[in-house]
Amino acid sequence: MVSMPTLLIVHHTPSPSMQAMLEAVLAGARDDAIEGVEVVVRPALAATAVDVLAADGYLLGTPANIGYMSGALKHFFDTIYYPCLDATVGRPYALYVHGNSDTTGAVRGVETIATGLRWKRLRDPLSVTGQLDAADREACWELGAVVSASLADG
Repeated sequence: MVSMPTLLIVHHTPSPSMQAMLEAVLAGARDDAIEGVEVVVRPALAATAVDVLAADGYLLGTPANIGYMSGALKHFFDTIYYPCLDATVGRPYALYVHGNSDTTGAVRGVETIATGLRWKRLRDPLSVTGQLDAADREACWELGAVVSASLADG
């Protein structure tokens, strides 16, 4: 039996804006038109190296907190970095970030760690500042769908 590819969505969702982004990303990743991909969702503080090793690609979500990724997402990376370092080389990832004013430091922090893990960036990070609008939600949906479909296509 062939196992289906797995998309692991790791998120820290402390705000209504992050919740809206997560819901849109999930709707895209789980779209009925995309077949054969299992979507696994883990809060950043609950995600483990076992989750990462079992997945074929990653979608990460974090608020920009004081110019950096959330402490929860940083904890996730601290936990999985060495156990997953060699085993996950070349796996695709994408990122969505929300900030009240600036997301630059959060994006840079995640990309630095993902580069260290030698993950392959699938798309430019999706950064939203301030209030979410319909276009932002649509961009989140599209991000989830594109990442999921990339795994379905092999």
